[in-house]
This record gives sequence, structure tokens and C-alpha cells, in this order.
Amino acid sequence: MARVTFTSNLQRHVSCPVQEAQGETLRAVLENVFAGNARLRTYVLDDQAQIRRHVAIYLNDQRVAARGGLDTPVQATDEIFVLQALSGG
Repeated sequence: MARVTFTSNLQRHVSCPVQEAQGETLRAVLENVFAGNARLRTYVLDDQAQIRRHVAIYLNDQRVAARGGLDTPVQATDEIFVLQALSGG
């Protein structure tokens, strides 16, 4: 199963411990994570079921494209990192 890690700044708003989830695509893995935590989905995906504007997802060491990237194939040994961008000055 792929390992999914969320940054601590996201964890301040919603419970999202490191998890392992199955799926052949990034979308399938994330949907399996969201199945146990529907609120988390709203922090990561927008109302079009795409990666939110201020969220970055990395598959191993490669950033996933914001549009169309959820169809990226995932292997059982992959690591997925979900980061919520910080802004301000």
C-alpha cells in the first residue's frame, strides 16, 4: 500500500495522521484515505474534485500536476506527500 503523509500545518485543522492506502492511481489512493475522513477531502480537493489551488501533492520526489495529476499511476511502494501552501508576509 502507498504511504500518505500530510504536513503538520494541515493537521492543525483536521485529523490526518500518516496512513497507508491502496489504489492504482493517486485519486484512488486519496479516495481511500478520504473514505475514513470526509472532512479531509474538502481541504485537499476543490468542488470539481481537483487538487486545491493552495495544495501541493508529491509522489515520491515529483510534484503532481494540479490538473490531471490525480490520474497518475501509484505503486504499492510509493510515498505521497500532501502539503498545504502557506501564504502571508
